[in-house]
Amino acid sequence: MFKKATWLHLRLPFSYFLLPIYLFAISISPNLSEGGLLGLFLILHFFIYPASNAYNSYFDKDEGSIGGLKNPPKVDKNVFYIAQLFDAFGLALTIYFFPGNWTLLLMILTYILVSRAYSYSGVRLKKYAIVSWLIAGFFQGAWVVWLIYIGLNDFAFSSIFKLHVLIPGLLASAILWGSYPMTQIYQHEEDGKRGDETLSMKLGITGTFHFTGLCFSVAVLAYLWYFNTYWQINYGLYFLLFMSPVLVFFSWWYLKTRKEKNQANFKNTMYLNLISATCLGGFFLYFFLHSSQILNVVGVY
Repeated sequence: MFKKATWLHLRLPFSYFLLPIYLFAISISPNLSEGGLLGLFLILHFFIYPASNAYNSYFDKDEGSIGGLKNPPKVDKNVFYIAQLFDAFGLALTIYFFPGNWTLLLMILTYILVSRAYSYSGVRLKKYAIVSWLIAGFFQGAWVVWLIYIGLNDFAFSSIFKLHVLIPGLLASAILWGSYPMTQIYQHEEDGKRGDETLSMKLGITGTFHFTGLCFSVAVLAYLWYFNTYWQINYGLYFLLFMSPVLVFFSWWYLKTRKEKNQANFKNTMYLNLISATCLGGFFLYFFLHSSQILNVVGVY
């Protein structure tokens, strides 16, 4: 039986921060089913993501705060075992909900293997600043959008190269590439102890804010272009409206940190993550309900 400390390292609430990716992916899917929507939601948010968190915790052995866990308990072998168990359950549920969809199964397995290479001491992609930034943003963003698309529609892998599928995946990664260094901003000391050189360490605290601000500005322009080109500009305007609280908090935090470097801490990072996930998730939920015509079907409009 796993101890409470073991379960804590799964960091289940942390899956909330990746929920907007799921909502964006289902918004562009032409085929929706209750079983498919539920299956992918459970597989990713309750098994694959938590398993990755636990696996990362096992090899990081952080003593300070980590994403979603302010005071992480010491890790032992049970953390490693529970990561294996949750990955196995995730793969088993993939076969159960999507029988015969081997492309989806292989894509989820690839995600698992890459997330392990990110943390595993024998490979440890995490210690390479640029490589880890690119891989984490790509696989948690674009790759997840595409595997959800393939899972829901049972399409061939080649379908991801169609522009109306390829572009949303890259847009999902664009948001993560902007936010990823901010998740590292309070961990410079911990990462340095392990010999990891993160992108945020290279940029410095102020540089991390500047880099994130630039990435988000480019990402917002890209989203506006996407909605104007493939949907309606109104969606782009709503996107700006939903994201405005993120801009307000980010600006306030930036100014605070310019005066006091210790404001680049766990608490403010988690606030930014929470606000970003809630605003993005709220927008993509709105986008999903309108683009899928579900509201019309149930008679809301």
